[in-house]
Amino acid sequence: VAFKILPVTLGAEADERVRRFQREARAASTLNHPHIVSIFDADFAEGYHYIAMEFVEGKTLRQLVRAQSPPLESQTILDWIGQTASALSAAHEAGIVHRDIKPENIMIRPDGFVKVLDFGLAKLREPAGSAAGASDLRTRPGNLAGTIQYLSPEQIQGETAGPRSDLFSLGVVAYELAAG
Repeated sequence: VAFKILPVTLGAEADERVRRFQREARAASTLNHPHIVSIFDADFAEGYHYIAMEFVEGKTLRQLVRAQSPPLESQTILDWIGQTASALSAAHEAGIVHRDIKPENIMIRPDGFVKVLDFGLAKLREPAGSAAGASDLRTRPGNLAGTIQYLSPEQIQGETAGPRSDLFSLGVVAYELAAG
């Protein structure tokens, strides 16, 4: 088991951080897929919000790319991206958009098995024609949620993030793996 603990913060930012933490726990706990980290419990105890999840032994894609001196083999890249796409497909079928696909949120076990982590920015997909948009994506006025290098064009423009947003981000990750 691994524990993710929300650091204690004060002020207006604290409520938003707690909401995101709870959203992560709810989103990830509704998913049951071999390539998505399993959530066992989420609660508040002894002054801390926590998520108890599956411990995944391995390294993130970021750690693997940094440690890799010869380029990764194309078959390895395709395998990892395919496993990640399978996880995202399951999330999308459940109506969940990850919104923060990047190498730090994709873990590779020693046997090459992929696990998608960190649903902290995930949200339920909005129905077509909904008024959701920029306000759902911003942490504070003028700031977008997510890592800018991996955000899809619609996220940057303040439009609703959908499954294609995650696929765009996964494409950026694939390019980064292939190009180094």
